[in-house]
Amino acid sequence: MKRSALMFIALPAAIAAAALAAEPRAPKPGPKDKCPVCGMFVAKYPDWVAAVVFTDGSAVFFDGVKDMMKYRFRMDRYGRGKKPEDIERIYVTDYYRLELIDGRRAFYVLGSDVLGPMGKELIPFEREADAREFLKDHRGKEILPFERIDSDTLQLLD
Repeated sequence: MKRSALMFIALPAAIAAAALAAEPRAPKPGPKDKCPVCGMFVAKYPDWVAAVVFTDGSAVFFDGVKDMMKYRFRMDRYGRGKKPEDIERIYVTDYYRLELIDGRRAFYVLGSDVLGPMGKELIPFEREADAREFLKDHRGKEILPFERIDSDTLQLLD
């Protein structure tokens, strides 16, 4: 009886550990990593880091979501031979938690009074409730999901 109870407890824990191990870890920029859009050293701004990871395992880092989006929309200019279909994962830093999160699932506040390293910025959140709270507290204009951000959105930030 004890053995089956132990397995009942141990099996879910082992499955959870395997799932965490299988989930790719978000990369961290090194001291020499520069944003390919503006040229700033990314590691100086850990609270704003965004990253694109490619299918070949390489990664590019940015000092904010705005520059990452500019890169994404103008890979012909900034991508050094990479194409949009080469992108495997996108990470952004959750504003409140200060952790890298899945950029494609994040909620972005547009038009707030909070400035990033490059001025006006899209502020990312993993949870929509956090984005709504931030929008109210910081006079944001709108909450956008990843797929609604386009070149016109970025023009509002420059």
